[in-house]
Amino acid sequence: MDIKEYFARISYRGSYDKPDLATLTDIFQHHIRAVPFENLSIHCGESIELDLEATYNKIVRKKRGGWCMENNHLLSWVLKSLGYDVTLLGSQVYVPEYDAYADEIDHLLLKVVLDDKSYIVDGGFGMAYQIWQPMELVSGTDQPQTPGVFRFLEESGVWYLEKVKRKQWVPDQSVSTSHNVEKEVCRRVYLFTLQPRDIEEFRASNTHLQTAPDSLFVTKSMCSLQTPDGVRALVGWKLTEIKYNYKDNMDLVEIRILADEEMEKTLKEKFNVTLDNKFVPVNTSRLSLF
Repeated sequence: MDIKEYFARISYRGSYDKPDLATLTDIFQHHIRAVPFENLSIHCGESIELDLEATYNKIVRKKRGGWCMENNHLLSWVLKSLGYDVTLLGSQVYVPEYDAYADEIDHLLLKVVLDDKSYIVDGGFGMAYQIWQPMELVSGTDQPQTPGVFRFLEESGVWYLEKVKRKQWVPDQSVSTSHNVEKEVCRRVYLFTLQPRDIEEFRASNTHLQTAPDSLFVTKSMCSLQTPDGVRALVGWKLTEIKYNYKDNMDLVEIRILADEEMEKTLKEKFNVTLDNKFVPVNTSRLSLF
């Protein structure tokens, strides 16, 4: 494992001798624009290993993406290698379908302490709820970013992340999102505590999420990548491309349904992903990821 090889993978050419917020933000943004959030291994007959060297090999050498336990595990190694004070945290993701948070921790994120301030760094959420900058760990303060306004709320030691959404303009109404999603103004994302975690504590969740029949990651194949002005995502056969703040506090949402024979080319051209094994797209869950 070589930090320079990782930097080549994310096309980062900046300095990294000083562990400060500007460098952290720059590396982070290069990561989320180069490394997709994806669960394609599950739909290619591969298992997702909770092993740092396996993750490094997959993301850096094979130019694949990964989910939170891969992206943020790799990011923790990168940041620790550069001298940052990094702690693994566990969170429970909000599921709009059930209007509830997961019962157990099912998401890995990072806390980075810089100059006596704590920041949340999460390069593994993907879709339209992916933060673009480290977020200062303060309660009740709006933190505007290009994807929208994020904020933390803290109650009795439990922290909640939410995102205020913009209106969406969908030119092709025949493939529009559901009415409920369009009316939604604020989306809860996840809750977490500041209890330090060890990577081993995510092993059960890592297995469950890729094997349980009702797991979102089993019922949907997904690949999303942040772009300079938005996000693109392939969920099942649906390719969604969002341009943030396209006009008047409104996001432009373009949706296209792909044919099977377009999938491989689209993954390569839109996400720079080439798969070793046969990919079988799936989208049997009605849950909206936007």
